[in-house]
Amino acid sequence: MSDFDDGFLVGLLVGEGHFGGDGRQPQITLRMHAKHEALFRWLERSFPGGRLYGPYEHGGRRYYQWMVRGQYLRDVVLPLLERRLTPTLDAYAYNRLTTMKTTYARQLGHRPPASLEEPLEEPLEESGVVSRPGDEAATATATARRGDAAAIFWALRGETPED
Repeated sequence: MSDFDDGFLVGLLVGEGHFGGDGRQPQITLRMHAKHEALFRWLERSFPGGRLYGPYEHGGRRYYQWMVRGQYLRDVVLPLLERRLTPTLDAYAYNRLTTMKTTYARQLGHRPPASLEEPLEEPLEESGVVSRPGDEAATATATARRGDAAAIFWALRGETPED
């Protein structure tokens, strides 16, 4: 993959992507109008571990959906995003990615935080923190609060990640 491919994918995911999961495994999804079919075909060629679905028709809208999960997400796309997507580039997308990584830490091979003592992260729009490129203070404030969804999950289950 070229720097262009990496950057283009990051831009697409920052602007149009969804970082989440189905409750069992993490996934990154990109859904756009079918008029962008050529872009989705580029994704298939450039990132062959993803899967293209569609076109679908729903509510008068025709769209494609590209999804990446499993080993390809863990070994290829996630490391790429961890290298390229920073809080100074886009704090909101960075926080969405961080939340996905925390929620699915076990599935991604990461260790969830060991403690519930750290404050939970508020969504940026609710915290009043708006991060702009070059605004290191706002960026530091936005990223200092870590979401510990995975730690809460394990505590509620009465287990530790090693169980």
